[in-house]
Amino acid sequence: MSLTTERPPVPTGPAAPPQAPHRISGGLLDPKMLLSAFPGAVRKLDPRLLGRNPVMFVVGVGALLTTAEAIKTPSVFAWVITVWLWLTAIFANLAEAVAEGRGKAQAETLRRTKTETVARRLTDWRPGVSSPHEEPAPAAELRLGDYVVVEAGQAIPGDGDVVEGIASVDESAITGESAPVIRESGGDRSAVTGGTRVLSDRIVIRITSKPGETFIDRMIALVEGASRQKTPNEIALNILLASLTIVFLLAVVTLQPLAIYAGAPQSIVVLVALVVALIPTTIGALLSAIGIAGMDRLVQRNVLAMSGRAVEAAGDVNTLLLDKTGTITLGNRQASGFLPVAGVTADALADAAQLASLADETPEGRSIIVLAKTAYGLRERQPGELDGALFVEFTAQTRMSGVDLPGDRRIRKGAAGAVRAWVRDNGGSADPELGKTVDAISASGGTPLVVAEHVRGTARALGVIHLKDVVKDGIAERFAELRTMGIRTVMITGDNPLTAKAIAAEAGVDDFLAEATPEDKMALIRKEQEGSKLVAMTGDGTNDAPALAQADVGVAMNTGTSAAKEAGNMVDLDSNPTKLIEIVQIGKQLLITRGALTTFSITNDVAKYFAIIPAMFASVYPGLGKLNIMGLHSPTSAITSAIIFNALIIPALIPLALRGVRYRPAAASTLLARNLLFYGIGGFILPFIGIKIIDLIVQFIPGIG
Repeated sequence: MSLTTERPPVPTGPAAPPQAPHRISGGLLDPKMLLSAFPGAVRKLDPRLLGRNPVMFVVGVGALLTTAEAIKTPSVFAWVITVWLWLTAIFANLAEAVAEGRGKAQAETLRRTKTETVARRLTDWRPGVSSPHEEPAPAAELRLGDYVVVEAGQAIPGDGDVVEGIASVDESAITGESAPVIRESGGDRSAVTGGTRVLSDRIVIRITSKPGETFIDRMIALVEGASRQKTPNEIALNILLASLTIVFLLAVVTLQPLAIYAGAPQSIVVLVALVVALIPTTIGALLSAIGIAGMDRLVQRNVLAMSGRAVEAAGDVNTLLLDKTGTITLGNRQASGFLPVAGVTADALADAAQLASLADETPEGRSIIVLAKTAYGLRERQPGELDGALFVEFTAQTRMSGVDLPGDRRIRKGAAGAVRAWVRDNGGSADPELGKTVDAISASGGTPLVVAEHVRGTARALGVIHLKDVVKDGIAERFAELRTMGIRTVMITGDNPLTAKAIAAEAGVDDFLAEATPEDKMALIRKEQEGSKLVAMTGDGTNDAPALAQADVGVAMNTGTSAAKEAGNMVDLDSNPTKLIEIVQIGKQLLITRGALTTFSITNDVAKYFAIIPAMFASVYPGLGKLNIMGLHSPTSAITSAIIFNALIIPALIPLALRGVRYRPAAASTLLARNLLFYGIGGFILPFIGIKIIDLIVQFIPGIG
């Protein structure tokens, strides 16, 4: 294992074109969803459900008290306040109902993927058994450890691992991706999901889930919110809101004796209105919806979060562990240049390299042919064009591949040591400059492939092909954004330290772990966590499972093994490791949205104090009239306007709670200053304007003005 202690140097190559800061947005809110969710919001007035939210429970009790008072002593003012208090409770429920409604719509789509499949269960399957006994069994009756066989055109009856065969599988019902994927026994791409369909060949699957606990079942429960538990931050904020509610409730209760002593006793309706205006109803109404919407935004991006806590943890992450292959680089090395030895032209080397790669179907082999064609104008030839050619396949023993052409010409391409030994064995000698070129490519982080030929009894090296890991476009800018956010990036790779350092410098990561083993990953995660840091990582193999379980945010690839998916607290259905960066940004957006709306909720209460307090006591203490800075028409219109605004602001903020505050990567201090400025000052000013406008309207209502 090799872990650097300082940030790799910034690459000195040409600067990438500037890119706009990456922004995370949310889904749109369909206005029809508000109407469809309204009946559910009314049903949530059930005291057993309302009691889960202390703030809104107080509003509900207050609405009951004013209803009783309005019946006992009818007045237009009492009934208007009562109606708007009930609407306040309904609007609060509406926010949660809309968020849950979006989840239920997604769950309904998932339910349609569940089919009543009759599985072909193998009762005595063992490795090597050619004709195991087969019996039909409903998919719902399959048990953990059962073996089933699935052939082309059939649906996979349950979650499991492929233990025999290889097949092309259509997973579009789960991932939305129309391109089929390959699933095969052994390795890290053996996991299959119930409800998907086999397109070709035949596979045997070992069932890894119990009835009702399949991946789709868990997805349905999570997106519906049925299994969503409040996160620690939500619980803490709920306790704070409940504490503030109790404090304001006690303040209002003690206010009535003082009012009686001053000769200005207040009615139940006015006291309840004051309580509702004082307590943090706005954030109390939207808090649950914000949490549900955060998970929903992940689902929209084909990421399944097993808990809201994982989403929050993503927003607090300090360190990202990123696999080099597929996350930072494209995953396949690409040919980037032909470096001939003295006495050989680059065109001759390119021609020999192309001939040696004609039968090489690997991505590296294809890239050599493409480079020879694009950089040197060599026409792409097909293996069938070379009459009498004998192609030599690469093997782990020879570490070479190539072609034997008519006329006693043989060409080899492969590892430097293997090809140099081949040259010596065939009567040739390696050019002394060849070793320097090979070492220089290795030092730069590339992979050297030596090309040699044997013509008329003499072998010689022609030059070196430079294969390099191609760093993804824009990845360095993404890492710069993360650095701005205070997040440290660590590249994980099995490469040697020299190669790892070169790639890390080009990609712009903060650190790297070279020659990494699963144990090394675990050690690094624990080391970071001992420093009170939160760690996020991705993985897809069984050997990644311990590290995924240890990480605060473990994102398992859907193409990975069942063990990896069970260990992680998120699953990426698209199996795109780069998405970890977006997951972190969505988590931060969730936390910022909650903080912004909490700030708005607290500051927007100030205007209500200026509306209600003077209205209650101006008749006894005329000096309080100076606090009526909004110039409200009358005490009853002032109280009514404050309560109406308090109710209307909740549905006005529902789209923002569901969509999330617009998020751009920036330092925490910058985000805090922006939110305090926009939502703090905005929350202070907006109610003064809104209450005044409402007052100009309600003053014309008989019994109010």
